[in-house]
Amino acid sequence: MIKTVGVVGAGTMGNGIAQVFAQAGFHVLVQDVAQPALDRGRATIEKSLAKFVAEGKLDAAARDAALGRLVFATSLDGLAEVDYVVEAAFEDRETKRGLFATLDQLARPGVMLTSNTSSISITTLAAATRRPELVSACTS
Repeated sequence: MIKTVGVVGAGTMGNGIAQVFAQAGFHVLVQDVAQPALDRGRATIEKSLAKFVAEGKLDAAARDAALGRLVFATSLDGLAEVDYVVEAAFEDRETKRGLFATLDQLARPGVMLTSNTSSISITTLAAATRRPELVSACTS
């Protein structure tokens, strides 16, 4: 059962993905390499949720609960504890391949690794792991 989701990358796609999971009740670890990126990601999520509250689409308690389910970190180490991983890092083939190799080492056996890639073959990313059958795309 998936309870905790890891999102790698706090940019536009990553913070949006993290917000959706948090609003859906999942605990979310958002990871990025730099604290300023995490700070921007958190601020973007806070602004988005505030807008939903102002528009009456979300109440303040739900906003606060979603924010409470988010954790931000510069280290990948916390991803060893998540049940599902979404990669939303910079769109560079070698960066993503290296990241998937690292995620494969960190994540528990059976944890699905997904990518939000729009231009890189998911087969290429899966080949960097020992669990290609558990690697998939999650494009929008």
